[in-house]
Amino acid sequence: MEKPLVSVIMPAYNAEKYIAQSIDSVVKQSYQNWELLITDDRSNDNTQQIVKQYSNQDSRIKLFVNEENGGAGVARNNSIKQAKGRFIAFLDADDQWLAEKLTTQISFMLKNNYAFTFTAYQKIEGDKKGGILIPPKFTCYKKLLSSNVIGCLTAVYDTEMLGKKYMPLIRKRQDMGLWLDILKVIPKAQSIPNVLALYRVDSGMTQNKLEILKWQWLFYREVVKLNVFKATYHFFIYSVKGFLKHSV
Repeated sequence: MEKPLVSVIMPAYNAEKYIAQSIDSVVKQSYQNWELLITDDRSNDNTQQIVKQYSNQDSRIKLFVNEENGGAGVARNNSIKQAKGRFIAFLDADDQWLAEKLTTQISFMLKNNYAFTFTAYQKIEGDKKGGILIPPKFTCYKKLLSSNVIGCLTAVYDTEMLGKKYMPLIRKRQDMGLWLDILKVIPKAQSIPNVLALYRVDSGMTQNKLEILKWQWLFYREVVKLNVFKATYHFFIYSVKGFLKHSV
């Protein structure tokens, strides 16, 4: 019996430095029934040329280009729209998967009939591996509001159970918005404690902690529509947990 198709969603913007490593980590998966849908958000470096080299060699790798720069959420949504797989998985253009990632996670989901899962991951900076983030056994809507324990590079959801779910059209925190939308439909997202992905901390917004906090506050107020009291409560917990997470 053929394994279900997994659609890997990758947004890209000026990602020439690391995107080849990210693509290679998908190509090297022990689970081979996948398609990699890369939507470029109007890069002005060599990102598109690098992706085209891969797509010319492997028909499972597909490149799309946004008409204008719209942010990672818009790019991810375009790839989700094009996706043909039962499972939707996420990987950013500077992160990587370990070779057993899809085999382990898809088997875990099929065996237990889980609609939405995530895994542990390890930080990388340059070529050096850093701290490991082990998630709780599960999370739910209420818990996730105060702490986004789902690393985007580890998340997978099942369209057969949930239908296609898209990210909110906001510049930042789109992933958390999607997780919350899913957790309005199902009670829990289940995790795997195995480290199955590598998260880069020396590129993009990851480096700017104050910027992250600003967007988090706006997310609570403008996307989730929390009142000032509830937004302050969750923001405080999120900030403390975020500090602890980034100190690993």
